[in-house]
Amino acid sequence: MMRKPLIALAYALGLPVILIALWWVASLGTTSIFMPKPVPLVTEFFETWIGARFFTDVLPSLGRFAAGTGIAIILGVLIGLLVGLNRSLRALTEPVFEFFRAVPPPVLIPVFALVIGIGDDMRVAVIAFGAIWPVILNTIEGVRAADSVQTETSRSYGIHGLNRVRYQVLPSAAPQILAGVRQSLPIGIILMVISEMLYTSSGLGFSIIQFQRSFAVPQMWGGILLLGLVGFAVSMLFQLVERRILRWYYGLKDLQNAS
Repeated sequence: MMRKPLIALAYALGLPVILIALWWVASLGTTSIFMPKPVPLVTEFFETWIGARFFTDVLPSLGRFAAGTGIAIILGVLIGLLVGLNRSLRALTEPVFEFFRAVPPPVLIPVFALVIGIGDDMRVAVIAFGAIWPVILNTIEGVRAADSVQTETSRSYGIHGLNRVRYQVLPSAAPQILAGVRQSLPIGIILMVISEMLYTSSGLGFSIIQFQRSFAVPQMWGGILLLGLVGFAVSMLFQLVERRILRWYYGLKDLQNAS
């Protein structure tokens, strides 16, 4: 019984261990300050980020990321359901959605700063604006792809309105909705960093750019390492939530694979 978890752990850690070993070998003879060695970098990482800076930079950044992506997910699902269930509304909004999806959110940071101000509200709005589009578009497609037999069955049993959305539409569209959420999470992290590089004096993005400008290279690389760890942790947490929400979906796939 223990063999499968150990194999999964080996697959998960295998490539990172190989990459760290290659990095260590490549940095053995170097004296360049731009290529830190693994052990000093880890030491610098803990000295820089595990302490006062964790509360002044890391936690505020994570709070802005959570607020922005949370707003994007909630609004994205609601708008996607509304548009996906209404053919006329879908035809009306599709060109607008495609236009705004094509606009890179970082170029709108000065606009948001002018309209909203340069506080945390602006950064949360930038994250929400950039992360919402995968959720909206995937929700619309998930609703459109709902099984016609299920739809007719719901109608024949008199299931309408919110009950139909809750018991038929949402479960049917859930795999695609969560695919959109998965795409929105890294976008949210990227925009969290970019929005903190301008008009602010704290946060991960601000600290990394300050380290870069002052040639504090090990600290800069430590910040980049921290962002990678945050992304990894967010991905693992999302997978746990996804597995719980889509138990029925993965169970069905396992049955199909077994047969």
